[in-house]
Amino acid sequence: MCRIYAAPPDLTEALMGLAKETKAKGWWHAYGDVIPENFDVYLGLEEAAQQLAWYEPELVPGLLQTASYARAIITADNPEVEPGEIDRRVQLRIERQALIRRPTSPLALRVALNESILSRPVGGREVMSAQLGALAEAAELPNVRLRVVPFSVGLHHGLMTGPFVLLRFPPNGDGQDSEPPTVYQDGFTGALFLDKPHEVERFGDAFEYIWAAAASEATSTKLIRACAKELTGR
Repeated sequence: MCRIYAAPPDLTEALMGLAKETKAKGWWHAYGDVIPENFDVYLGLEEAAQQLAWYEPELVPGLLQTASYARAIITADNPEVEPGEIDRRVQLRIERQALIRRPTSPLALRVALNESILSRPVGGREVMSAQLGALAEAAELPNVRLRVVPFSVGLHHGLMTGPFVLLRFPPNGDGQDSEPPTVYQDGFTGALFLDKPHEVERFGDAFEYIWAAAASEATSTKLIRACAKELTGR
């Protein structure tokens, strides 16, 4: 096609490179046998994203979970699954976390959590204390910002939206988004991908309201560490 349209050599080379990339499978395809239906679509979007705005009311987000915390959730959600498959699902979740720790262009992550998450001992008190410690450490990464929405706030937008992730993608050479911003909502029986401008704007505004209602990053980290200490008494 480049020859037919007499594309210049530099553009031809770039397009050929893109063509090769589209045929390459993502790292997560090695876990194809344990990936829930349609979640591979989300994994591809997450891998390509530049920024994530994530609101969670009940559980620590997957990108910030420890292996033990993840195992407790995955096991509870899949009681009939063999231990070997549980192991692979846990490993898949942990490998996703390389996105926020990669040395080059790490994913910019903003997370807003309800305070209730800090008080729920998922996996037991020791597991939850370790999870909170890991959460506080992740909050110190330069590309991660984390805030907790305290009970004292009362009613806030997150109580209406439920959990969601807003993904934004890096710009192309012309300054346009390489992919349209997308909202992902994971439900009990399926997931939603929303990319219509008015949908994205509504969720974007909701996240900003939630973020503004939450405690500061410093206060949130102190609260997380205090809850971790309270769980184990040390």
